[in-house]
Amino acid sequence: MRLFRVLRQGFDFGAREVAHWFPGHMARGVKQMKARLHNVDCIMEVHDARIPLSGRNPFFQESLGIKPHLLILNKMDLADLSQQKRIYKHLKEKGVENIIYTDCTKDENIRQILPKITELIGSSQRFQRAEIPECSILVVGVPNVGKSSLINSLRRLHLKKGKASRVGAEPGITRAVLSRIQVSENPLLYLLDSPGVLSPHIETVETGMKLALCGTILDHLVGEDIMADYLLYTLNQKEQYRYVEKYGLDGPCPDIESLLKKIALKLGKTQKVKALTGVGDVNITVPNYSAAAYDFIRTYRRGELGQMTLD
Repeated sequence: MRLFRVLRQGFDFGAREVAHWFPGHMARGVKQMKARLHNVDCIMEVHDARIPLSGRNPFFQESLGIKPHLLILNKMDLADLSQQKRIYKHLKEKGVENIIYTDCTKDENIRQILPKITELIGSSQRFQRAEIPECSILVVGVPNVGKSSLINSLRRLHLKKGKASRVGAEPGITRAVLSRIQVSENPLLYLLDSPGVLSPHIETVETGMKLALCGTILDHLVGEDIMADYLLYTLNQKEQYRYVEKYGLDGPCPDIESLLKKIALKLGKTQKVKALTGVGDVNITVPNYSAAAYDFIRTYRRGELGQMTLD
């Protein structure tokens, strides 16, 4: 595979700052979670398997960690699963003992969840809830990691019933802690869905970029141009060159401008602009770089550029 030029060994974020996205419904959701905590037996935190170490909201363990805790790394079909042992080691060093990888699109490993939750609750003190026959599990996570999809998978497998939670491809679909959603008859288990809540202080620009690529931050808050550039850099660093075949290139591409130009021309994503010449204004056709960046990012999110863990 021929290299056009030497690929970058580092990424320059310039003077960019981390996007801060903590709208009112997130703050309300945090208050609602705390208020419901006395009626909760277990915390089920859902996160994206592509960023198992980055972007988890520390609030979930600091404020809700007095309850048994299960971490679900969802969207495993999009992640590089060869990194699982390393990920487990890092997470356990941070005090996370109970971890399950899942894929809601194929219901993979979903059946492991309720037995694990039952085990965690059974080995913990329920205090004032000891006499209550049913158990309640609070589902938490940053936006767009598949919390609602997970709830619907559990209902489909254990109750043979349809959707109870809205599912969307953009962050911010769930806006409030909802009424209880039953997911099992025996044992009698209910889930509380909750809005995706980002940390108010994302630690680094690179962490923010990873969150954005996984769709947990609205694209326009970060900028699809820089997201596409970081994605290209990461694909090259991890030697994931499927984009070369996808877009009919001669080899890996080191710079985003030339890549987006080729994508735009291949997909017919062009636009007419006026150019001032010596004989007046002339309409010329140029590549639509924004449309190309949009396609590049969403092709990655669909898993068409290879399974990749960003951490």
